[in-house]
Amino acid sequence: MTTSTPVSRPTAAPVATAAAWGGDPYARALASGRGPLFLRREDGWLLPLEVERWCAPPDAADRTLLRRCRGAVLDIGCGPGRLVAAVAARGLPALGLDVSPAAVARTKGAGGAVLRRSVFDRLPAEGRWGTALLADGNIGIGGDPHALLVRVARIVRPGGRLLTEAAAHEVDERVTVRVEDGHGRQGRDFAWARLGPAAVRAAARATGWTVAEEWTADGRRFAVLVNGPGPEDPPRGAPAVSERPLLPRPAPPPRPTYGPGSPR
Repeated sequence: MTTSTPVSRPTAAPVATAAAWGGDPYARALASGRGPLFLRREDGWLLPLEVERWCAPPDAADRTLLRRCRGAVLDIGCGPGRLVAAVAARGLPALGLDVSPAAVARTKGAGGAVLRRSVFDRLPAEGRWGTALLADGNIGIGGDPHALLVRVARIVRPGGRLLTEAAAHEVDERVTVRVEDGHGRQGRDFAWARLGPAAVRAAARATGWTVAEEWTADGRRFAVLVNGPGPEDPPRGAPAVSERPLLPRPAPPPRPTYGPGSPR
């Protein structure tokens, strides 16, 4: 959930209250593909959310992220699923995670595989994913980046990678926020964090990740983190840690049966 330049507005009385990410303001925005939508901090400060970009096909900055995916990809906080669908279109196994029913429905509509689940819930193939994504500011999930990075390290295989997106400017904050639309309708409070590039580097190193690469694309800031201090994932074509499939394979078609006198 990448956000644009913060906007400060006076606090307004909420018109309606719903669940944080599954509630009315966020669900309405995803259904329409349009904002305005904001994160409102307790002091009334507003951060615009880029709903239109999330609901559009991947842009040039997104594609720099997609090119760095290796192996099976888990998109944590996938939102409407643009990255899940794009990874799958590149021929890599991909699965999205999101707690919002609206996000899950939109991801399925885009043709992506998705679970309505938190990253802190039990997940398929833990310890075997080649790449995890924390794009669009999702390093802030749960309001505790250290706990999140420790959790993702248990999901991604040793030497695998985490592609993460930082805030465009230097910031390091843990806040309580709620989703709000342009009519004052609000979801419930939840914990969030915002980290700039330096804060991402510090959190990564404190939790055992190696910062392998950083880059900027269209004003957005990204980093490749490698799980553990050792060498990065093996070259393309090298044997995987496990040959078991990470995602369920489709069942083979039934074998034809032939009766007496049937052509073969």
